[in-house]
Amino acid sequence: MKTDNSFLIRQLQNPQGIVDVVLDTDTYNEIDDQYALAYMLLSAEKLRTQAVYAAPFHNEKSNSPGHGMELSYKEILNIMTLCGRDDLHKAAYRGSENYLPNETTPVESDAARDLVKRAMEYTPENPLYVLTIGAITNIASALLMEPAITDRIVIVWLGGSPHHFPIWPEFNMTQDIAAARVVFGSGAPLVQLPCAGVVSHLTTTEPELRQHIKGKSALGDYLYEYSCKVAVHDGGNTCWSRVIWDVSAVAWVLSPRFIRDMTVPAPIPTYENGYVTDPTRHFMKVAYHINRDAIFEDLFKKIANA
Repeated sequence: MKTDNSFLIRQLQNPQGIVDVVLDTDTYNEIDDQYALAYMLLSAEKLRTQAVYAAPFHNEKSNSPGHGMELSYKEILNIMTLCGRDDLHKAAYRGSENYLPNETTPVESDAARDLVKRAMEYTPENPLYVLTIGAITNIASALLMEPAITDRIVIVWLGGSPHHFPIWPEFNMTQDIAAARVVFGSGAPLVQLPCAGVVSHLTTTEPELRQHIKGKSALGDYLYEYSCKVAVHDGGNTCWSRVIWDVSAVAWVLSPRFIRDMTVPAPIPTYENGYVTDPTRHFMKVAYHINRDAIFEDLFKKIANA
């Protein structure tokens, strides 16, 4: 029989009122993490930021997962300053220097330890919302270190592909599949925001950024210039569009009008970049529709007024 986690599923509704959040982010990996972090910090009408964790990543911008994490930590502090939130520097934590070695051994880090300690102060009735937009190593490590936090948090993860896709490598998932398997198998309340075909609709362009955020604030100028630099460098074109999909994790918590999701049995991520489905598994939620224009209208307005 299917595990009865109906109480936890009720926690997977878009929360009402002001809620406490933490963000786990590989901030230096791309341009969209900066937007997501700023979006969260500038949404104090709904979100009380408790901590920000630097996640590991390894690509052409870093020479190891730990180096990527350190670069992300520094960029977290930079974005906090641009948002006028230097007071939150003390709430930024370095995360894992490596990915999980297997599905039973956590990677100790300041971020994982803080999440364990912090989550234990919450309850199933009043959970901590954990927004995670990179490799999910820090979150999986915290769950392995202290399984008692399972029903005290709600995890909102941008990563992976839609469950019906064929084999489809996605960066956040493939960086640490063992961590994804731990989280999907934990029974913790989980909202997945798949990338290709779902949150990939969150694209923007240079003219749109120039219209809405350039010259509006120091933060807006930074994001505009950095976005243009990275987009031209990566694509080699002066005419470009760019995915800013990490903001979807923040958007899901902010309002039900931004993202539509459905309840499904949690699949099992495979090491071949696919999923095994099992109708007897516990439930989770997965997004299937993004209100792109409404999200960007809210995001750009907040950046312009930063």
